[in-house]
Amino acid sequence: YGAVREAGFELVNADCILVGERPRIAGSRSEMEARLAGAIGVGPERITVRATTTDGLGFTGRGEGLAAHAVALLAKGS
Repeated sequence: YGAVREAGFELVNADCILVGERPRIAGSRSEMEARLAGAIGVGPERITVRATTTDGLGFTGRGEGLAAHAVALLAKGS
């Protein structure tokens, strides 16, 4: 994130999606958001962690692994 800041941008928000049947993250979601926010030095209100399943399809559906997607919205700082 340092390189992003050096380029004059700031994080507006980040959306992190975990894809898999298990483990369930409901009990750990807030902690994940707080740890990610702390790691990059932003407030936890800027980070969202959520999960979805593939309804039993593919390696994630068989419980052989997880997939992850992350999208970050950046804004040019003033």
